[in-house]
Amino acid sequence: MRLSQMLFVTLREDPAEAEIPSHKLLLRAGYIRRIGSGIYTYLPLMWRVLQKVSQIVREEMNLVNAQECLLPQLQPADLWRESGRWETYTKAEGIMFSLIDRRQTELGLGPTHEEVITTLAKDMIHSYRQLPVNLYQIQTKFRDEIRPRFGLMRGREFIMKDAYSFHTSRESLQETYEAMDQAYRNIIRRCGLAFRAVQADSGVIGGSASQEFMILAEAGEDKIFYTEDGKYAANVEKAVSLPPDAEKSPFIKSEIRETPATDTIEKLCKFLKCSPTLIVKNVLYEVLYDSGKTVIVLVAIRGDHDINEVKLKNELAIFAPQYQGSAILDLGTSNKISQQKWATKPLPLGYIAPDLEDNYINSSKDYAPGFLRIVDKTVIDLKNFITGTNKNGYHQIGANWDKEFKLPKLVVDVRTAMVGDRAVHDTKQTLKTARGIEVGHIFQLGTKYSRAMGATFTNEKGEEQPLVMGCYGVGVSRLAQAAVEQFYDKDGIVWPIGIAPYHVVVVIPNINDSKQIEVAEELYNKLNQAGVETLLDDRDERAGVKFKDAELIGIPYRIVTGRSLKSGKVEVVERARRNSREMAIEEVVATLKQWVTKIGTQSQ
Repeated sequence: MRLSQMLFVTLREDPAEAEIPSHKLLLRAGYIRRIGSGIYTYLPLMWRVLQKVSQIVREEMNLVNAQECLLPQLQPADLWRESGRWETYTKAEGIMFSLIDRRQTELGLGPTHEEVITTLAKDMIHSYRQLPVNLYQIQTKFRDEIRPRFGLMRGREFIMKDAYSFHTSRESLQETYEAMDQAYRNIIRRCGLAFRAVQADSGVIGGSASQEFMILAEAGEDKIFYTEDGKYAANVEKAVSLPPDAEKSPFIKSEIRETPATDTIEKLCKFLKCSPTLIVKNVLYEVLYDSGKTVIVLVAIRGDHDINEVKLKNELAIFAPQYQGSAILDLGTSNKISQQKWATKPLPLGYIAPDLEDNYINSSKDYAPGFLRIVDKTVIDLKNFITGTNKNGYHQIGANWDKEFKLPKLVVDVRTAMVGDRAVHDTKQTLKTARGIEVGHIFQLGTKYSRAMGATFTNEKGEEQPLVMGCYGVGVSRLAQAAVEQFYDKDGIVWPIGIAPYHVVVVIPNINDSKQIEVAEELYNKLNQAGVETLLDDRDERAGVKFKDAELIGIPYRIVTGRSLKSGKVEVVERARRNSREMAIEEVVATLKQWVTKIGTQSQ
């Protein structure tokens, strides 16, 4: 391709809308252009990158016998109601674009396709002889993001590969899950990126197990924990660990002590000259179920720890049937404004005890009677601890469970893991942290959707059984931008060879020099004929502008037909290492082909 004929415009300044390096560079380098909030046009260079990523994904999916198809983007609401996710996606999470057509039929634009594929399986798969089967597609998805940001990282429209597998048993699912895990590792390696596979929360997709694939980058939205022995990695939502031991309490005698102006852990520790590991803090949450019922939750956790709201939400989801619901619509910490709706009297905020009386909650059809009491594992073994008294300005000192306070029955892990925590699998290992960008997620769904939607098969004994399912997603457009976030410098993008839009750019410094044009044209044609994807910068621009643009767009190799032509050579520059050398014209094609082939092979 000739740059003089390409729709190609670069920017010298960072666009005001862009926050992270990859977003700035993709805009500046003419890869994408914003059309609306979270909506982007993929320009010719970007489309080539996306096609390469898609082809790598397609090849690896085909290798594990997944079959490509294309599912509808427009999905009937009835399918989502059948699975129980319509309210969650349109109201609770609020991420689905929904509409009503002229026939007053409710529809949604698919952020994911579990309902559609399960309906397809219900209609077409009837016998164990048809299983296992794995179907995938690569297409545009939609999410009604509250705050679209970071370009393609968190857009309202994006390209994704999603696959869905169907099985007779969990053992069969496990085999495919492991094959897909390896396929995902192959995809990311072939794209030339550094990554970690981490344990993850399944979220609204659901299922018994899931794993995320994180591209390592300083600007990554996700925090991940790992151990140096390589045996453990998880995102912050899923991570488990052993907390530091609590200090020995100096408060042997149980008493209520006046503690004025100590409504925070920091103030209380300063006043009592004690460690936060000795404090049981009690935090109020409000959870709204899809039945319309709100439950007030009282969580007790050690004073030096924070509550992981994803873990808490997962625990609270179990109680949905108890409150005539099936899903959580909203979860948040209780505050003075929301408490006006349900509190019968002012709460002693900052001084709440584990035995806060149930009569603080008014009797109303909208609120469940009494507190749902949860205790984190960090507090169950505390001795002579400190906690509130339900009276402003006073704390209980030297308290113990089953003496001053009854230990709640529901004991769970809802703490957020921290750097330096001991690993569960080996206490000699401690948690390290890194930032990551999620580009892939695989799930073991089990029978969640097949049971809800009546997708069954007949086994060898003639018995009707629900299909066992897995699903597997890769963000194609997200992965492409994540590559930029991992590979860039002060001058621009540094594309890995496997997904670069072109392998080589030939730059003509002076288009008025016939010799420069002649050699450039010859190399351009011969390189392309040899399978080396080559771009020709034949624009009527200053040499400095062309060199800056070549750096900015990040093509792996640059050939310059400049002054060295006098000695029968051209300048060849490697973008990643900035190595520059003069090379005989007759050696260029064979050498570049060898370099491109070698690096491409190494990334596989």
